[in-house]
Amino acid sequence: MTQTTHAQTPFKPAPTDKAALEEGTDLTPRFDANGLVTAVVTDVRDGTVLMLAHMNAEALALTISTGIAHYYSRSRAMLWKKGESSGNLQTVHELRTDCDQDALWLKVSVAGHDATCHTGRKSCFFRRVENADGNFRLVSDADGPKFDPKTVY
Repeated sequence: MTQTTHAQTPFKPAPTDKAALEEGTDLTPRFDANGLVTAVVTDVRDGTVLMLAHMNAEALALTISTGIAHYYSRSRAMLWKKGESSGNLQTVHELRTDCDQDALWLKVSVAGHDATCHTGRKSCFFRRVENADGNFRLVSDADGPKFDPKTVY
């Protein structure tokens, strides 16, 4: 993981004018009280939702400038270059923001094992919720891990 440097943000503050925020051409991310914006990450080829993460201004700026996805780990309180230790780097092909610029959508390709989840699976969303007569349970998809995370992390 990369230590954060608390660099100055290259982004302008969000405009107070709703039309400028929603229709303007300036990227003015609306970071939350913790300085984070939510990022949804999908596979550029098939649209599979790979993960949900957060970015601070530094992670977003690095992602845009390098073309490799960077995030902010809330649990470890540090900048994180996705795939740095596993080799499963995410190359960003397209980055979008929602209408009020408080969420991002990254379309990526994944290097290495083509796996995003630290469990070795393609997607972090590998279980679905089923209702079996009022008993909620998680059921794994048929695809298992693409690599053994014990050998990588």
